[in-house]
Amino acid sequence: MRLLHTSDWHLGRSFHGVGMLDAQRNFIEQMLAVIREQSVDVVLIAGDVYDRALPGLDVVKLLDDALVRITDAGAKVVLTSGNHDSAIRLGFASRLLERGGVHLRTRVEDLDSPVLFPLDSNSDSKDNAAQAGAPVLAIYGIPYLEPRLVSERLGTQTASHFDVTQAAVQLIREDIARRSEAGPVHSVVLAHTFASGGITSDSERDLSIGGLGAVPLDLFDGFGYTALGHLHGRQELSEHVRYSGSPLAYSFSEAKHRKGAWLIDVGVDGVEGVEEVLWTAPRELAILRGKLAELLESEQYSWAETAYCQITLTDSARPAQAMEQLRARFPDTLVLGFDPEDAAGRVKASYSSRLAEAEDDLGVCCGFLDHVRGRPADETELSALREALEAVRLEGAEL
Repeated sequence: MRLLHTSDWHLGRSFHGVGMLDAQRNFIEQMLAVIREQSVDVVLIAGDVYDRALPGLDVVKLLDDALVRITDAGAKVVLTSGNHDSAIRLGFASRLLERGGVHLRTRVEDLDSPVLFPLDSNSDSKDNAAQAGAPVLAIYGIPYLEPRLVSERLGTQTASHFDVTQAAVQLIREDIARRSEAGPVHSVVLAHTFASGGITSDSERDLSIGGLGAVPLDLFDGFGYTALGHLHGRQELSEHVRYSGSPLAYSFSEAKHRKGAWLIDVGVDGVEGVEEVLWTAPRELAILRGKLAELLESEQYSWAETAYCQITLTDSARPAQAMEQLRARFPDTLVLGFDPEDAAGRVKASYSSRLAEAEDDLGVCCGFLDHVRGRPADETELSALREALEAVRLEGAEL
Protein backbone atom coordinates (compact mmCIF):
# COMPACT_ATOMS: atom_id res chain seq x y z
CA MET A 1 0.00 0.00 0.00
CA ARG A 2 1.06 3.57 -0.59
CA LEU A 3 0.20 6.32 1.89
CA LEU A 4 0.46 10.10 1.49
CA HIS A 5 1.25 11.90 4.75
CA THR A 6 -0.12 15.47 4.90
CA SER A 7 -1.23 17.78 7.69
CA ASP A 8 -2.01 21.37 8.64
CA TRP A 9 -4.03 22.33 5.58
CA HIS A 10 -5.47 25.28 7.58
CA LEU A 11 -8.25 25.78 5.06
CA GLY A 12 -9.63 29.31 5.35
CA ARG A 13 -6.44 30.90 6.61
CA SER A 14 -5.31 34.31 5.41
CA PHE A 15 -1.73 35.50 4.92
CA HIS A 16 -1.28 38.95 6.45
CA GLY A 17 -4.80 39.84 5.38
CA VAL A 18 -4.65 38.15 1.97
CA GLY A 19 -7.14 35.29 1.45
CA MET A 20 -5.56 31.96 0.53
CA LEU A 21 -8.45 29.87 -0.73
CA ASP A 22 -7.20 30.01 -4.32
CA ALA A 23 -3.72 28.93 -3.23
CA GLN A 24 -5.26 26.11 -1.18
CA ARG A 25 -7.28 24.98 -4.20
CA ASN A 26 -4.01 24.93 -6.14
CA PHE A 27 -2.44 22.68 -3.49
CA ILE A 28 -5.41 20.31 -3.65
CA GLU A 29 -5.03 20.07 -7.43
CA GLN A 30 -1.35 19.16 -7.02
CA MET A 31 -2.21 16.57 -4.37
CA LEU A 32 -4.84 14.97 -6.60
CA ALA A 33 -2.28 14.72 -9.41
CA VAL A 34 0.12 12.91 -7.05
CA ILE A 35 -2.65 10.57 -5.89
CA ARG A 36 -3.32 9.53 -9.48
CA GLU A 37 0.27 9.43 -10.74
CA GLN A 38 1.68 7.64 -7.69
CA SER A 39 -1.33 5.33 -7.14
CA VAL A 40 -1.83 6.50 -3.58
CA ASP A 41 -4.11 4.22 -1.57
CA VAL A 42 -4.61 6.32 1.58
CA VAL A 43 -4.28 10.05 2.26
CA LEU A 44 -3.37 10.87 5.86
CA ILE A 45 -4.29 14.29 7.28
CA ALA A 46 -2.73 14.73 10.73
CA GLY A 47 -4.89 17.56 12.07
CA ASP A 48 -5.63 21.25 11.52
CA VAL A 49 -7.59 20.66 8.34
CA TYR A 50 -9.39 23.94 9.11
CA ASP A 51 -7.83 27.12 10.44
CA ARG A 52 -10.59 27.80 12.93
CA ALA A 53 -13.27 25.95 14.85
CA LEU A 54 -16.08 27.68 12.92
CA PRO A 55 -14.97 27.76 9.28
CA GLY A 56 -16.87 29.73 6.66
CA LEU A 57 -19.27 28.05 4.25
CA ASP A 58 -16.86 28.42 1.32
CA VAL A 59 -14.13 26.74 3.40
CA VAL A 60 -16.38 23.81 4.33
CA LYS A 61 -17.31 23.45 0.67
CA LEU A 62 -13.63 23.33 -0.28
CA LEU A 63 -12.97 20.45 2.12
CA ASP A 64 -16.11 18.64 0.98
CA ASP A 65 -15.00 18.95 -2.64
CA ALA A 66 -11.47 17.80 -1.80
CA LEU A 67 -12.66 14.68 0.02
CA VAL A 68 -15.04 13.74 -2.81
CA ARG A 69 -12.29 14.12 -5.40
CA ILE A 70 -9.74 12.18 -3.34
CA THR A 71 -12.09 9.21 -3.01
CA ASP A 72 -13.07 9.50 -6.68
CA ALA A 73 -9.36 9.20 -7.49
CA GLY A 74 -9.35 5.85 -5.72
CA ALA A 75 -7.81 6.76 -2.35
CA LYS A 76 -9.18 6.47 1.16
CA VAL A 77 -8.77 9.22 3.75
CA VAL A 78 -7.79 8.99 7.42
CA LEU A 79 -8.14 12.34 9.14
CA THR A 80 -7.56 13.53 12.71
CA SER A 81 -8.45 16.87 14.29
CA GLY A 82 -5.90 19.46 15.39
CA ASN A 83 -5.86 22.28 17.91
CA HIS A 84 -7.34 24.68 15.31
CA ASP A 85 -10.25 22.35 14.54
CA SER A 86 -13.41 21.72 16.46
CA ALA A 87 -13.19 17.96 17.03
CA ILE A 88 -16.97 17.67 17.48
CA ARG A 89 -17.85 19.57 14.32
CA LEU A 90 -15.14 17.97 12.20
CA GLY A 91 -16.16 14.53 13.44
CA PHE A 92 -19.83 14.98 12.54
CA ALA A 93 -21.31 12.09 10.52
CA SER A 94 -18.08 10.08 10.89
CA ARG A 95 -19.86 6.71 10.71
CA LEU A 96 -21.67 7.72 7.54
CA LEU A 97 -18.54 9.15 5.92
CA GLU A 98 -16.65 5.95 6.68
CA ARG A 99 -18.89 4.13 4.21
CA GLY A 100 -17.52 6.45 1.50
CA GLY A 101 -13.89 5.87 2.44
CA VAL A 102 -13.35 8.91 4.70
CA HIS A 103 -12.30 7.80 8.18
CA LEU A 104 -12.41 10.47 10.89
CA ARG A 105 -10.55 10.01 14.16
CA THR A 106 -11.52 12.99 16.31
CA ARG A 107 -12.80 11.32 19.51
CA VAL A 108 -10.96 9.94 22.53
CA GLU A 109 -13.23 6.89 22.32
CA ASP A 110 -11.71 6.00 18.93
CA LEU A 111 -8.04 6.09 19.95
CA ASP A 112 -7.78 2.29 19.90
CA SER A 113 -10.13 1.85 16.95
CA PRO A 114 -7.87 1.65 13.89
CA VAL A 115 -8.71 1.77 10.23
CA LEU A 116 -7.67 -1.66 8.96
CA PHE A 117 -6.32 -2.55 5.53
CA PRO A 118 -5.25 -6.08 4.52
CA LEU A 119 -1.69 -6.43 3.24
CA ASP A 120 -2.13 -9.91 1.79
CA SER A 121 -0.57 -9.77 -1.68
CA ASN A 122 -3.06 -12.40 -2.83
CA SER A 123 -6.04 -10.24 -1.91
CA ASP A 124 -7.99 -8.91 -4.87
CA SER A 125 -8.93 -5.69 -3.11
CA LYS A 126 -7.65 -3.66 -0.20
CA ASP A 127 -11.25 -3.32 0.91
CA ASN A 128 -11.60 -7.06 1.46
CA ALA A 129 -11.44 -8.43 4.96
CA ALA A 130 -8.02 -9.78 5.85
CA GLN A 131 -7.66 -13.52 5.74
CA ALA A 132 -6.89 -15.25 9.03
CA GLY A 133 -3.20 -14.88 9.83
CA ALA A 134 -2.53 -12.44 6.97
CA PRO A 135 -0.70 -9.19 7.79
CA VAL A 136 -2.78 -6.05 8.18
CA LEU A 137 -2.06 -2.35 8.23
CA ALA A 138 -3.67 -0.64 11.23
CA ILE A 139 -3.89 3.15 11.03
CA TYR A 140 -4.59 4.87 14.35
CA GLY A 141 -5.47 8.52 14.88
CA ILE A 142 -4.53 10.62 17.91
CA PRO A 143 -6.38 13.95 17.61
CA TYR A 144 -5.19 17.02 19.47
CA LEU A 145 -5.77 16.18 23.12
CA GLU A 146 -6.52 19.15 25.37
CA PRO A 147 -5.19 17.87 28.73
CA ARG A 148 -7.76 19.65 30.90
CA LEU A 149 -10.62 18.11 28.92
CA VAL A 150 -9.42 14.54 28.46
CA SER A 151 -7.11 13.73 31.38
CA GLU A 152 -9.93 12.34 33.53
CA ARG A 153 -11.31 10.24 30.68
CA LEU A 154 -7.86 8.83 30.00
CA GLY A 155 -7.19 8.23 33.70
CA THR A 156 -4.00 10.29 33.92
CA GLN A 157 -2.68 11.60 37.21
CA THR A 158 -1.95 15.09 35.88
CA ALA A 159 -3.38 17.22 33.09
CA SER A 160 -0.26 17.49 30.92
CA HIS A 161 0.34 16.92 27.21
CA PHE A 162 2.85 14.21 28.00
CA ASP A 163 0.50 12.26 30.27
CA VAL A 164 -2.53 12.32 27.98
CA THR A 165 -0.44 11.47 24.90
CA GLN A 166 1.28 8.63 26.76
CA ALA A 167 -2.11 7.28 27.82
CA ALA A 168 -3.37 7.46 24.23
CA VAL A 169 -0.27 5.67 22.93
CA GLN A 170 -0.66 2.98 25.59
CA LEU A 171 -4.23 2.27 24.43
CA ILE A 172 -2.92 1.87 20.89
CA ARG A 173 -0.12 -0.45 21.98
CA GLU A 174 -2.59 -2.64 23.86
CA ASP A 175 -4.86 -2.84 20.82
CA ILE A 176 -1.92 -3.78 18.58
CA ALA A 177 -0.93 -6.52 21.04
CA ARG A 178 -4.45 -7.98 20.97
CA ARG A 179 -4.66 -7.93 17.19
CA SER A 180 -1.18 -9.41 16.81
CA GLU A 181 -2.42 -12.65 18.35
CA ALA A 182 -4.33 -13.26 15.09
CA GLY A 183 -1.50 -12.29 12.75
CA PRO A 184 1.10 -9.61 11.93
CA VAL A 185 -0.01 -6.01 12.49
CA HIS A 186 1.91 -3.12 10.94
CA SER A 187 0.97 0.18 12.56
CA VAL A 188 0.78 3.77 11.37
CA VAL A 189 -0.12 6.45 13.93
CA LEU A 190 -1.34 9.96 13.18
CA ALA A 191 -0.73 12.43 16.01
CA HIS A 192 -1.28 16.16 16.21
CA THR A 193 1.27 17.22 18.79
CA PHE A 194 4.62 18.90 19.39
CA ALA A 195 7.34 16.24 19.55
CA SER A 196 10.73 17.06 21.04
CA GLY A 197 13.27 18.01 18.41
CA GLY A 198 10.80 19.61 16.03
CA ILE A 199 11.64 23.02 14.53
CA THR A 200 8.90 25.60 14.97
CA SER A 201 7.81 28.61 12.90
CA ASP A 202 5.79 31.75 13.62
CA SER A 203 2.48 30.51 12.23
CA GLU A 204 1.80 27.70 14.70
CA ARG A 205 -0.40 28.22 17.73
CA ASP A 206 1.36 27.12 20.93
CA LEU A 207 -0.05 23.91 22.37
CA SER A 208 0.73 25.13 25.86
CA ILE A 209 2.14 28.19 27.58
CA GLY A 210 5.92 28.28 27.55
CA GLY A 211 6.26 25.35 25.14
CA LEU A 212 5.84 22.78 27.93
CA GLY A 213 3.58 20.69 25.71
CA ALA A 214 6.41 18.89 23.92
CA VAL A 215 6.31 15.10 24.15
CA PRO A 216 9.46 12.94 23.94
CA LEU A 217 10.24 11.34 20.61
CA ASP A 218 10.70 7.86 22.08
CA LEU A 219 7.01 7.84 22.97
CA PHE A 220 6.43 6.65 19.39
CA ASP A 221 9.04 3.89 19.40
CA GLY A 222 7.86 0.64 17.90
CA PHE A 223 5.29 2.00 15.46
CA GLY A 224 5.88 1.38 11.77
CA TYR A 225 5.42 5.05 10.96
CA THR A 226 4.25 8.09 12.95
CA ALA A 227 2.65 10.84 10.86
CA LEU A 228 2.87 14.02 12.90
CA GLY A 229 0.98 17.26 12.50
CA HIS A 230 1.19 20.73 14.11
CA LEU A 231 4.63 22.02 13.08
CA HIS A 232 4.59 23.68 9.67
CA GLY A 233 8.07 22.71 8.51
CA ARG A 234 8.38 19.33 6.79
CA GLN A 235 11.01 17.46 8.80
CA GLU A 236 12.32 14.05 9.73
CA LEU A 237 12.74 13.52 13.48
CA SER A 238 13.74 9.89 13.01
CA GLU A 239 13.48 7.40 10.17
CA HIS A 240 9.83 6.62 10.91
CA VAL A 241 8.70 9.75 12.82
CA ARG A 242 8.10 12.78 10.61
CA TYR A 243 6.20 16.00 10.21
CA SER A 244 4.74 16.63 6.77
CA GLY A 245 4.41 20.34 7.50
CA SER A 246 1.80 22.66 6.05
CA PRO A 247 1.24 22.60 2.27
CA LEU A 248 1.64 26.39 2.05
CA ALA A 249 3.68 28.98 3.91
CA TYR A 250 1.53 30.72 6.51
CA SER A 251 4.16 33.18 7.77
CA PHE A 252 7.29 34.84 6.43
CA SER A 253 9.30 32.68 8.84
CA GLU A 254 8.49 29.81 6.46
CA ALA A 255 9.96 31.55 3.41
CA LYS A 256 12.80 29.02 3.13
CA HIS A 257 10.66 25.94 3.74
CA ARG A 258 10.42 23.35 0.98
CA LYS A 259 6.73 22.54 1.26
CA GLY A 260 5.64 19.01 0.56
CA ALA A 261 4.52 15.68 1.99
CA TRP A 262 5.78 12.13 2.46
CA LEU A 263 4.96 9.02 0.43
CA ILE A 264 5.12 5.87 2.55
CA ASP A 265 5.19 2.39 1.03
CA VAL A 266 3.97 -0.42 3.28
CA GLY A 267 4.30 -4.10 2.35
CA VAL A 268 3.66 -7.40 4.04
CA ASP A 269 6.83 -6.94 6.09
CA GLY A 270 6.05 -3.36 7.15
CA VAL A 271 7.26 0.05 5.97
CA GLU A 272 9.46 -0.41 2.91
CA GLY A 273 10.37 3.18 2.12
CA VAL A 274 9.59 6.87 2.54
CA GLU A 275 9.95 9.46 -0.22
CA GLU A 276 9.39 13.21 -0.34
CA VAL A 277 6.78 14.96 -2.43
CA LEU A 278 7.11 18.69 -3.11
CA TRP A 279 4.35 21.27 -3.61
CA THR A 280 4.77 24.40 -5.71
CA ALA A 281 3.43 27.66 -4.24
CA PRO A 282 1.55 30.04 -6.56
CA ARG A 283 3.47 32.99 -5.10
CA GLU A 284 7.01 33.31 -3.75
CA LEU A 285 7.80 34.95 -0.43
CA ALA A 286 10.43 37.70 -0.38
CA ILE A 287 12.17 39.03 2.72
CA LEU A 288 13.97 42.21 1.67
CA ARG A 289 16.16 44.57 3.65
CA GLY A 290 17.92 47.77 2.63
CA LYS A 291 17.58 51.49 2.00
CA LEU A 292 14.49 52.65 0.16
CA ALA A 293 16.33 54.05 -2.88
CA GLU A 294 18.31 50.84 -3.33
CA LEU A 295 15.21 48.66 -3.10
CA LEU A 296 13.36 50.79 -5.64
CA GLU A 297 16.19 50.96 -8.17
CA SER A 298 18.33 47.82 -7.98
CA GLU A 299 17.70 45.06 -10.54
CA GLN A 300 18.69 42.38 -8.02
CA TYR A 301 15.22 42.71 -6.48
CA SER A 302 13.26 42.36 -9.73
CA TRP A 303 12.33 38.76 -8.88
CA ALA A 304 10.36 40.02 -5.86
CA GLU A 305 8.03 42.22 -7.90
CA THR A 306 5.48 39.39 -8.13
CA ALA A 307 6.10 37.99 -4.63
CA TYR A 308 4.51 38.60 -1.26
CA CYS A 309 7.05 40.89 0.42
CA GLN A 310 8.22 41.60 3.94
CA ILE A 311 10.49 44.64 3.77
CA THR A 312 12.70 46.23 6.39
CA LEU A 313 14.05 49.70 5.60
CA THR A 314 17.44 50.66 7.02
CA ASP A 315 17.41 54.39 6.17
CA SER A 316 18.67 56.61 9.00
CA ALA A 317 15.42 58.60 8.87
CA ARG A 318 12.08 56.98 8.20
CA PRO A 319 11.16 57.87 4.59
CA ALA A 320 7.89 59.64 3.95
CA GLN A 321 5.16 57.52 2.29
CA ALA A 322 7.46 54.52 2.35
CA MET A 323 4.73 51.93 1.83
CA GLU A 324 3.24 53.80 -1.13
CA GLN A 325 6.64 54.05 -2.80
CA LEU A 326 7.46 50.40 -2.20
CA ARG A 327 4.13 49.18 -3.53
CA ALA A 328 4.76 51.03 -6.77
CA ARG A 329 7.43 48.40 -7.46
CA PHE A 330 6.39 45.59 -5.11
CA PRO A 331 2.55 45.67 -5.20
CA ASP A 332 2.18 42.88 -2.66
CA THR A 333 4.26 44.36 0.15
CA LEU A 334 2.41 43.01 3.17
CA VAL A 335 4.76 43.82 6.06
CA LEU A 336 6.93 46.91 6.46
CA GLY A 337 9.43 47.50 9.25
CA PHE A 338 12.15 50.02 10.05
CA ASP A 339 15.60 49.28 11.44
CA PRO A 340 18.00 52.20 10.88
CA GLU A 341 21.46 50.85 10.14
CA ASP A 342 23.08 53.43 12.42
CA ALA A 343 20.63 52.90 15.29
CA ALA A 344 23.20 51.06 17.41
CA GLY A 345 25.63 53.98 17.25
CA ARG A 346 23.10 56.68 18.00
CA VAL A 347 22.16 57.78 21.48
CA LYS A 348 18.48 58.43 21.20
CA ALA A 349 16.94 60.76 23.72
CA SER A 350 14.13 59.24 25.72
CA TYR A 351 10.64 60.52 25.09
CA SER A 352 10.42 61.86 28.65
CA SER A 353 13.55 63.95 28.10
CA ARG A 354 12.07 65.33 24.88
CA LEU A 355 8.96 66.35 26.79
CA ALA A 356 11.07 68.10 29.38
CA GLU A 357 12.88 70.07 26.68
CA ALA A 358 9.72 71.11 24.82
CA GLU A 359 8.96 74.84 25.16
CA ASP A 360 5.27 74.64 24.18
CA ASP A 361 2.56 72.32 22.88
CA LEU A 362 3.95 72.52 19.37
CA GLY A 363 7.30 71.37 20.68
CA VAL A 364 5.65 68.38 22.37
CA CYS A 365 3.96 67.32 19.12
CA CYS A 366 7.09 67.79 17.04
CA GLY A 367 9.17 65.90 19.58
CA PHE A 368 6.75 62.99 19.38
CA LEU A 369 6.99 62.84 15.59
CA ASP A 370 10.78 62.94 15.68
CA HIS A 371 10.87 60.26 18.39
CA VAL A 372 8.67 57.69 16.65
CA ARG A 373 9.83 58.07 13.06
CA GLY A 374 13.40 59.39 13.29
CA ARG A 375 12.95 62.70 11.40
CA PRO A 376 11.54 66.09 12.39
CA ALA A 377 8.31 67.60 11.12
CA ASP A 378 8.51 69.38 7.76
CA GLU A 379 6.90 72.73 6.98
CA THR A 380 3.61 71.20 5.82
CA GLU A 381 3.32 69.15 9.01
CA LEU A 382 4.27 72.15 11.17
CA SER A 383 1.52 74.20 9.57
CA ALA A 384 -1.05 71.44 10.12
CA LEU A 385 -0.01 71.06 13.76
CA ARG A 386 -0.23 74.81 14.39
CA GLU A 387 -3.76 74.91 12.91
CA ALA A 388 -4.87 71.94 15.00
CA LEU A 389 -3.47 73.40 18.21
CA GLU A 390 -5.04 76.78 17.50
CA ALA A 391 -8.42 75.09 16.90
CA VAL A 392 -8.15 73.29 20.23
CA ARG A 393 -7.19 76.55 21.98
CA LEU A 394 -10.18 78.40 20.53
CA GLU A 395 -12.55 75.55 21.43
CA GLY A 396 -11.27 75.59 24.99
CA ALA A 397 -11.73 79.36 25.21
CA GLU A 398 -15.38 79.08 24.15
CA LEU A 399 -16.04 76.52 26.91
